[in-house]
Amino acid sequence: QVQPVESRGGLVQAGGSLRLSCAASGRTFSTYGLAWFRQAPGKEREFVSAISWSGGSTAYADSVKGRFTISRDNAKNTVDLQMNSLKPEDTAVYYCAARYQGIASAKSSYYGYWGQGTQVTVSS
Repeated sequence: QVQPVESRGGLVQAGGSLRLSCAASGRTFSTYGLAWFRQAPGKEREFVSAISWSGGSTAYADSVKGRFTISRDNAKNTVDLQMNSLKPEDTAVYYCAARYQGIASAKSSYYGYWGQGTQVTVSS
């Protein structure tokens, strides 16, 4: 069993950048598909980005395409989400999710392991 653990988020001004990391506790991430979801106050959890267990496939929500980049470093056992050109509407709690030998799925129900979430706040 793997437990995703997100790095600390933070407060950033609009137009700025922030990098989130998701580390594995318990097992190596190298055989897990990983995804990032987010949930803003009063809204449902939504898909942000995903990467397959092989790293050969990625997926992005339309709202973050061209601004966010997902990558994995199996040597460090982490999956990162580089967020550039941040907007106030990116403010949310960001969650890392994992599935053994998973593809880059945008469905939250696809993932069985979830982190506790980390707050990202973008000020205008």
